[in-house]
Amino acid sequence: MTTWRESAARWAWAAVLGLLTPVYLLKLWWRGRAEPGYRQALPQRLGWAYGAAQPQRPIWVHAVSLGETKAAAALIATLRQQHPGVPLLLTHSTATGREAGLALLQPGDAQTWLPWDTAGATRRFMAHWRPQVGVLMETEIWPSLLHAATRAKVPLVLANARLSERSARKGQRLSVLLRPAAQALHLALAQTEDDAQRLRAGGVANVVVVGNLKYELQPDPSELTLGAQWQAQWAAAGRQVVVAANTRDGEEALLLAAWQAWLASLPEQQAAGLVLALVPRHPQRFDEVAALVHAQGFTLWRRSQWQGGALPEQALQAQVVVGDSLGEMPRYYGMAQVSLLGGSFAPLGGHNLIESLACGCPMVLGPSTFNFAEAAELALAAGAAWQVADAPSAMQQVGRVLADPASRQQAQAAALAFTAQHTGAAARMAQHLGPLISAPAAR
Repeated sequence: MTTWRESAARWAWAAVLGLLTPVYLLKLWWRGRAEPGYRQALPQRLGWAYGAAQPQRPIWVHAVSLGETKAAAALIATLRQQHPGVPLLLTHSTATGREAGLALLQPGDAQTWLPWDTAGATRRFMAHWRPQVGVLMETEIWPSLLHAATRAKVPLVLANARLSERSARKGQRLSVLLRPAAQALHLALAQTEDDAQRLRAGGVANVVVVGNLKYELQPDPSELTLGAQWQAQWAAAGRQVVVAANTRDGEEALLLAAWQAWLASLPEQQAAGLVLALVPRHPQRFDEVAALVHAQGFTLWRRSQWQGGALPEQALQAQVVVGDSLGEMPRYYGMAQVSLLGGSFAPLGGHNLIESLACGCPMVLGPSTFNFAEAAELALAAGAAWQVADAPSAMQQVGRVLADPASRQQAQAAALAFTAQHTGAAARMAQHLGPLISAPAAR
């Protein structure tokens, strides 16, 4: 039973977001300078301009950004197999997620933005789309959205659910607002038992541990093949590549400084044979990172400068590569001997280390891995990754890996075996979602 304090908090939340709506739209328009996708279909952010209603009630999957969209792909494919003919409604919050989601759509499906979390926008969203079930990926708990779904009798499931200790502590400070939202969830399908315990403590009544969908991600073999060809080109030029993947603001400067100091400690010929590839997590920062590389005095090659298959001579001579492209991570992992986990060298919890290991590329982790705590622990135990205290220590570990090809090959094999051992989450999630999905009505 919702208390008057909880109801007041939810209304206050929705009212504040309503007042901030012009600021929110302005921010989206501003971000659209670098990523035009943010300027598409802006009225849908407020629950308007959806077009004609669908005749069939869809399965609604919300994947906020690129990582969640990629993880949702395996679950969506399994649901299609088990429930043929039921349309999909796919929602996102970021332009990269929306772009990646296009590849998952089939005839009869729909794609739109997640509504801004006001009472009116979420109510209009539910009234128009009438989903038979909502699947929210990972951490998406929005008070107004959960309330609107409850009123519309739409069961919401938090899939691939995770909740770090840090996020749980923050949630406790806003428990009057977030606890009722968590209690409104029909079910949470948690990645780990630790996640499950924190979700239960946060108010989710029904929690089941099913594993992590990101283990289901299989890199495109053709992309890996091209990455291997790139690695062979680098090798023919006498060079080895280290990729820093999904880096965040502030990390590139740390890593470049540590890289420069490490190179200075090596014999000149050995240092000349090393290449650092930086792949920023957010596309709007591509130019910023390239400018930073220039400012540090490195010769630079940007992926966007060349759209062909084989690497051009300019790339093979560069000291630093900036991977300013989307959807090519298997290529970058395929060309590297070892990778560095972005988001782990700043207090950000790290990003998806599973993708690198699935490509057979062992990884050096920084100190901050709370977003993938269990995966990090298991990867370390399996010998597929190493963890260090800071960026300079990471470069020393990279040096040890590059100097010992036999150990590196053993870590590569461990990385592939590690990801293969943890598959099956998509099937388990689909099994729990099945009772909430009805067959399409006969026409």
